[in-house]
Amino acid sequence: MHSTSKTTRATLIGLLAVLLWSSIVGLIRSVSANFGVTGGAALIYTVASILLLLTVGPSKVRAFPRAYLAWGSLLFVAYEMCLALSIGYASTNRQAIEVGMVNYLWPAFTMVFAIVFNGRRTSWLIAPGLALAIGGVCWVLGGDAGLDAAAMASNVRDNPLSYGLAFAGALIWASYCTVTARIANGSNGVTWFFMLTALALWVKYLVVDGPALRFEAQAVVHLLLAAAAMGFGYAAWNVGILHGNVTILAGASYFIPVLSAALAALLLDTPLSFPFWQGAAMVCAGSILCWLATRQSAQ
Repeated sequence: MHSTSKTTRATLIGLLAVLLWSSIVGLIRSVSANFGVTGGAALIYTVASILLLLTVGPSKVRAFPRAYLAWGSLLFVAYEMCLALSIGYASTNRQAIEVGMVNYLWPAFTMVFAIVFNGRRTSWLIAPGLALAIGGVCWVLGGDAGLDAAAMASNVRDNPLSYGLAFAGALIWASYCTVTARIANGSNGVTWFFMLTALALWVKYLVVDGPALRFEAQAVVHLLLAAAAMGFGYAAWNVGILHGNVTILAGASYFIPVLSAALAALLLDTPLSFPFWQGAAMVCAGSILCWLATRQSAQ
């Protein structure tokens, strides 16, 4: 009985991570508006690193396999920079939410990469799953018109940097998940990776001569919330994966795109059209189909 309650508690902590991660798009956008794109991101990862040091503890870097230290560091830092900067560079709040949706192609890509590079067995569901996820993002990018190629192309042309970074981020995170599954050997470098990300962002901030940082009460509150969502999200997920019900957590994580859009719309006071929600639902459904494709074949 005690073991069951411990598992349930760990699962609930893992589910908290899903909620925290779902708030990240809106919070990053809010912090970027107050502190600038690079300065805001650097502050988020700096505070999150401190929170991780206090909760997860320092990473045992010397014990890491060398391949994990090298590839894990490179891919993690590259992804986090793509995520934060793609949202920050968005022209409008609506575009920031759309960019976040492009980023959520990573679950579907992760399954495809696991099949191609790790030899994961799969079923025919993988094809419609990937098509549905990509189709959902295209639906979102079509704006109020829904699945409209001209509207989608016009939208992407308006800010190719943001959309490009988000798409690159989805590919990079899928690569990170695929590579580290093979070479991590039980290591958890999240604290170290966050510190490296903060360092890389401060270097970019100093090199491009970013604007002076102005600390106002509301801006600081949003900064602390964003850092907590980032840092505690990873810490909570780690507890859930190690001690909770992994099946429940995996299933819940595929609903992050819809939750993220809902929380971002609320935080940024940005109404979203019905076609947007259709597209977001398609992204979720596509990711779930990809997941089912690998689960069915493994049974």
